[in-house]
Amino acid sequence: MHLKSLIRDIPDFPKPGILFRDITTLLRDPNGLRYTIDFLAQKCLELDIQPDCIVGMESRGFIFGAPLAYKLGCGFIPVRKRGKLPAAVYSIDYQLEYGTDSLEVHQDALNPGSKVLIVDDLIATGGTASATAKLIQQVGCELLGFGFIIELRELQGRKYLPDVPIISLVEY
Repeated sequence: MHLKSLIRDIPDFPKPGILFRDITTLLRDPNGLRYTIDFLAQKCLELDIQPDCIVGMESRGFIFGAPLAYKLGCGFIPVRKRGKLPAAVYSIDYQLEYGTDSLEVHQDALNPGSKVLIVDDLIATGGTASATAKLIQQVGCELLGFGFIIELRELQGRKYLPDVPIISLVEY
């Protein structure tokens, strides 16, 4: 299956000059969604990535991370924006192009030593993925790798990530 054909390009969003890669067209296609999860799981198996849990970032990491966890027979842990989780959290602040943001995970969500795969829909500049990696390493977990549906190669986000396997199913 050709996943690029299921991803819609939206010019000038969210601002002029940006070409937005919209996955909602992929998500509405049952065969495309199933293929995406199966293909991501296959890549994990090929690389012998056997996580105890998948960590997915708000919100699109939830969409792909939870069914991947089901497929791989492991747990799923959400990483959320500040103030969205109800119990005690670990938190990390990170730089955006224009300002800062924060991510949080429940303190009891991950056991130290857990093997983790971080999943999101897209890697662009690598800021969110890098911050998530630091967050789970702060908890004392072992980062096995990253899984992305889309990689925007020109933005070179992978150079800001730890030296672990990086899966990207579609590259632009």
